[in-house]
Amino acid sequence: MPPPLRITSRNARFQQWQALLGNRTKRQRAGEFLVHGVRPISLAVRFEWPLAALLYDADRDLSTWARHVLSAATAGAPVHAALATELMAELGEKDEGAPELIAVAALPPDSTARLAPPGPTRGHAALGVVFDRPTGPGNIGTLIRSADAFGADGVVVTGHAADPYDPRSVRASAGSLFAVPVVRVPSHREVLAWRDTVAPPGRPRLVATDEHGGVDVADADLSGPTYVVIGNETNGLSAAWREACDLTVRIPMTGAASSLNAASAATVVLYEAARQRAATEQRPHLGREPG
Repeated sequence: MPPPLRITSRNARFQQWQALLGNRTKRQRAGEFLVHGVRPISLAVRFEWPLAALLYDADRDLSTWARHVLSAATAGAPVHAALATELMAELGEKDEGAPELIAVAALPPDSTARLAPPGPTRGHAALGVVFDRPTGPGNIGTLIRSADAFGADGVVVTGHAADPYDPRSVRASAGSLFAVPVVRVPSHREVLAWRDTVAPPGRPRLVATDEHGGVDVADADLSGPTYVVIGNETNGLSAAWREACDLTVRIPMTGAASSLNAASAATVVLYEAARQRAATEQRPHLGREPG
């Protein structure tokens, strides 16, 4: 392990990390974001995500887990920094106490090349999600977590939207942000241009969700290459996305609610896609709890 930096005051380095918490522009300019929590940090290390720094509490005995992360995270030779407890508490945004470890991770490129359809080793047709103009970072993180749970290959966030690398989104993803490619693009045009580069039969069909959709989700064939398109939490799908999608499905509901939270709707459709694929492949594994 390289010799750590010692930081006991709110110096310039600390202020740079602090700015990553709530300033999207500074995250983008620095090309970095903060990661909190045992599972997210562990998955970042497991998937060899580039880490710029690992920050730890200089005033406590570190757990076996924290010591393992500090010794295992060698990709990109991250800076190791020992911070005073009160500084860790500020960066940890916790009501009580300070986290023992925080990671500073590199932002990935927003390239649709990261959405390339899976090869034979993945063993299924492409499955992904497009989230159009989401306003809630927590909704983005929840959707990413569902995409990971049901075997999706990518998540696309389009338009003027909340930031997938906001700490609230990173926490809500429970580490799945490091397992599923997440790409931000300005509009639907970039998604359609990417799709046109994918040759049939791998080219994904775009399936929108809407309470007035023409077919129940269980009656739609989602076993082939599919990208599920979810609209803004308040206004739903844009007119451009409605026109671009190949099919619009509805989720039948019997209660007083007329619609679901956007991330919840995506989860239902992803589950149905995974269920159909498992039935087709005769691999009934959906009851297994995630590791």
